Amino acid sequence: MSNTPHGDVTGETQFVYHQRGDVIWATYEDGSVRFGTLVAAMDSSGCLDMRYNQVSVDGSLQTGVCLSCPELLADGRLRLHEQWQWTCGDFSEGTSVVEEITTT
Repeated sequence: MSNTPHGDVTGETQFVYHQRGDVIWATYEDGSVRFGTLVAAMDSSGCLDMRYNQVSVDGSLQTGVCLSCPELLADGRLRLHEQWQWTCGDFSEGTSVVEEITTT
């Protein structure tokens, strides 16, 4: 839905999430990300403390941290409000909003 400058995730980036209890993991790709993975632990408020790593389309390796807090939308989908920071490169930080899509 949105991202601040220095973020690589775009509207083309697709995430596939999995959950087992309070552990969440995902893969993601497309847009400016060739392939990425993340792992997260859910806290008592439902927010996700994430670590992510990815290979960008230019071949560079990147790593970062993110705090992602879910919002349940009226139609049952999730919207994630994220505060992130790169742990490499320029160490910039920003915010993103990621929304669940439905597939048929």
